[in-house]
Order: sequence, then structure tokens, then C-alpha cells
Amino acid sequence: MTDARLFLSGNEAVACAAYDAGVMLGTGYPGTPSTEILEHFSALGGKAQWAPNEKVALETAIGAAFGGGRAIATMKHVGLNVAADPFFSVAYIDVTGALIVVSADDPGMSSSQNEQDNRHYAKAAGIPLLEPADSQEAYDFTAKAIAVSERWRIPVLLRLTTRVCHSKSIILRGSPPHPAAAPFFQRDIKGRVMIPANAGGGHRKLRAKLNAIAAWNENSGLNIRIPGDPSLGIVASGIAYMHAREAAPRAGFLKIGMAYPLPVETIRSFVNQAKRAVVIEEGDPWLVEAIRAAGISVEGKAEMYRFGELNVDRVRRILARDSSPEPVRPAGKPPQLCPGCPHRAVFETLRDLDCIVAGDIGCYTLGALPPFEALDSFVCMGASIGTGLGLRHVLPAEQAQRVVSVIGDSTFMHSGITGLVEMVYNPPASGHVVIILDNGTTAMTGLQEHPGTGRTLARKPTEKIIPEDLAKAIGIRRVHVTDPTADRGAFKKILSASLTGRELVLIVVRRPCVLSAKLIREQGGRPPASSASKKP
Repeated sequence: MTDARLFLSGNEAVACAAYDAGVMLGTGYPGTPSTEILEHFSALGGKAQWAPNEKVALETAIGAAFGGGRAIATMKHVGLNVAADPFFSVAYIDVTGALIVVSADDPGMSSSQNEQDNRHYAKAAGIPLLEPADSQEAYDFTAKAIAVSERWRIPVLLRLTTRVCHSKSIILRGSPPHPAAAPFFQRDIKGRVMIPANAGGGHRKLRAKLNAIAAWNENSGLNIRIPGDPSLGIVASGIAYMHAREAAPRAGFLKIGMAYPLPVETIRSFVNQAKRAVVIEEGDPWLVEAIRAAGISVEGKAEMYRFGELNVDRVRRILARDSSPEPVRPAGKPPQLCPGCPHRAVFETLRDLDCIVAGDIGCYTLGALPPFEALDSFVCMGASIGTGLGLRHVLPAEQAQRVVSVIGDSTFMHSGITGLVEMVYNPPASGHVVIILDNGTTAMTGLQEHPGTGRTLARKPTEKIIPEDLAKAIGIRRVHVTDPTADRGAFKKILSASLTGRELVLIVVRRPCVLSAKLIREQGGRPPASSASKKP
């Protein structure tokens, strides 16, 4: 091992630990603030790949763990919603190799549609939860998560937050918990085939594991007690601990590293020795409610501090029981589409035609803002097609025929394909129009590849999925490929005819993102060419 002392972000530290521990497969879907984990893992020489979505990523990692390989699946917090189905079920199953699920939560919604707290997933699924507070702990806890996973043959949830993901600090690299075993498949039909007859035993086995892990966690070394003034004891985890240490340096602290299952007796002992015990945490009152449920009296934060990220000033206000209005932060510059972005011509046309637009997640979500104001809904990833279909089914004819679903190429690969199938299977009487904004990259999260680019995470050539070919294969007869930046009039003509045609129509708007094209050229590749309008 070289370069034992490194200056890394939390994301890079997780990747480094995974590489040092011999993780055989890293898989995920790009999403801020988690994206850099797999990119750095690949740069180190690890096998990393982008999956079409988080569900597929986790399922692939599960397969690797069933074969005895160490695997890591990375995603942002809302990505775990997509992966929830296998996440809950694999908790019942013994994994042979370590299986680590990284959830990067986004308090304050720096780049997300909600600020859900994924600590709830750990308890709901029954999966151990580790929460690092800085880059060193991101490195150490990844290694510890691997050890816990293999000791109890259970998946482990490693929860980061935006500040931990992106802040940098010095780390010292260490040795993996123990050498990885050689991959080998051993049949276990009863333990891995989750039919009801087997799942009941799997659930009981899971609860026994959690009881054993809870007992071990009391002395695991993951929960650190820092002596201080007995008049104030603070229980905290993750980045909230760092803020609290700066806000109240003389207080006593219990820093929770493994937050599920909690070290209840360690917490009870700490709280009993403090005159005032306060829980400091970002997001939901998850820790405070769990501690109170164990019969331990602690003080939480006012409801106003549930929203957004914590910082040192906010922690001081919590400790002072100050619930007066917080200072209003100056408004920042609103985000906007880049100059020369190929999406601009699309949204100008949608606006000019007064379309009702069901939108999706990506750069093009900015079409909701001035000067376009041409996006009427955005719910979650891939929802544009289903939402648009629902509008078409219920609106009066004159409004229904104005409805358009707009989705990006990466989002289409992630969760738009099933929406297209729904459109063919249950077509509205007025037909429907879907526009795929194909700029040849996953732009908003940093220009990552996806199945429609023809390149892997490492930007090596691979098979390319063509959305218009998929559409034709499932029975959509009206498919157009066009470039409004090159010929806005042609696009407007196609869209206008599609809105009045009462048919199912897919319009692929294809022009490379200017930033992605530059990056590909710098790496010796060739960006995809724009396509002229065509009709089958």
C-alpha cells in the first residue's frame, strides 16, 4: 500500500477503503452527492460500473455478494427508494461476501427534490447503519462495515450526508479488516429463495443477528465517549457531531458511530451522568425518538431545525433553546441552462405552443424557471411519462391534446422505459407525446455515462441502447429524431402535428451537451452526431 496519508473527500475515502479492502465490484447510479465514489474507485483501479438505475445496481451487488465477492452499491438518498425492494428482501438472506449499501443523504436539498432521512430505512429493513462524521471515518467505517457484513453475513447501510461526501480532510490509510476470501458459489436454496416458506425463517434469523449486533455495539469502539462538563452532555452522530464539538467544546459528548442497532446501555449510562442531555442531529428527530423509546430522557431540537443542514450557529441556537426566527440568508443566483444548451430551443417551443408539460429530473428541470416557465410538474425520476398519461386520461379534449411528457436520455434509461410500455399498453384516447431530450450524457451530476451513450463508466466502448429502436419494438409507430438547435422550425412542425394527431408519438431531440462533447474529445473519443428529423 502506498500514500498512507492522503487528503480526500468523504466520497474518495469510501472509494479508497473499498479498494484497499479488495471490493470486487462497485455499482450504482450517479446522483449528487454520491457520484464521485464510483468514479474514484474506478480511477484507483477498482471494477466500477454505472447501472441503469439503483435497483439494478443493488441487485448486481447482491449477486456478487452471493458469489463470495465483496461488493458496494452507491446511490443518493432518493436512489434508495428505487432500490428499496431488493434492499428489504436481502436483509433476510445470508450474504457470503460483504454487501455495503452507501446512501448519500442531502439535508437542505442542495441538489434534490426532497430531504428524506434514510436512517429510517435501516430500522424499517433491519439493516445495520454506520454514520461517519469526516473523511477518516468514511474510510474507517467502510472497512468496519465490511467486517460487520461478513461476520454476521448481513448487508450494511453506510449513510453519508452532503458535507461528509464533499468536505476534504487528511486520512491515514490502514489495512483491510481481514483478507477477502476467494469467490465461490455455494448453493443455499432455502436461505436465498425468498418464497413465504423460507422468508419466515429468514426474518427470525435477521432479528437474531440484530440482537447480537446490538450487544456487540455496546463495546464496538464505533461509539466514542468524550469527557467534559457534566452540566451538558451531547449525543450526536455524523456531521452534526462536528458542528456540536465546535459549538460547545466544553460539553461531554457521546458520538454515535453505529446508529442502528443503537448501543442503548452506553447511551443510558452517558445520559444518567449528565445534568442536561441534548441530542444534536440533522434531519428528522430519528435519534431522539429512538433514545426516548428506550426509556431514556433526552432533549431534542425545536421543529424549525428539522429543515436544512445544521451548522455551528444553528447548533448554538438549539443548545440555547432559541426558537426565534433565523436570519434570512441572501438569495443566491438561480440556476439556469447553460448558454448553447440544446434544451433551450425545446422549452422555448413548448412555451410558445402553450403545452402542458410533465417534467422529470435533470438539467432540463430548469425549464420550469424563467425565461421558459415551460414545465408544469416534476415528482420523481421517471415520473414524467406516467404523469403525462394520467393527465391525458382525465383532462377535457382541448387540454389533453396539449399534454407532453419530457424526459432526459439518462432518466429514460433509468426509469422511463416502463412508462413508455404503459403508454402502449393503456393508451389515452387523445394519444400522447413523449419527448426524450438526448444530450448524450448524464449532465446534471457531472457528465457520466449511461446505457444510451455507448460508453462504460471508464468511457470504454460498449453496446449502445437506442431509444427510438426500443419505441418501435414495443409498437410506437410515430417516432421522430430531430435537432431543434439546427432546425427549430422542423421541430415545431413535428410537435404541432403530434399534438393534434391523437396518436402515440415519441420525439427524440438529439444534440450533444456542449460540455460532454468537449470532455469526450479531450479523452480521445468522438461525441455523438446530431440527427436530422426522420420518420419511420
